[in-house]
Amino acid sequence: MSTDELKNKAEGLGGKAKEAAGSATGNEQLENEGRADQTVAGAKEKANEAKNKIADGVNKVLGDAGEK
Repeated sequence: MSTDELKNKAEGLGGKAKEAAGSATGNEQLENEGRADQTVAGAKEKANEAKNKIADGVNKVLGDAGEK
């Protein structure tokens, strides 16, 4: 797992904690911030997955080109 992936997981978990704390205390703003943090972390995770797929594809093409 890369550093970016770990940061995204931590951000998502922090968002869940904020949401839970906001819910438990009746603090709607904190709850919404937690949801927003989770959304951002999810978007970053999807972008990282796409980056990895592109890199895998490029490496495959370059690897195949070198074999010919």
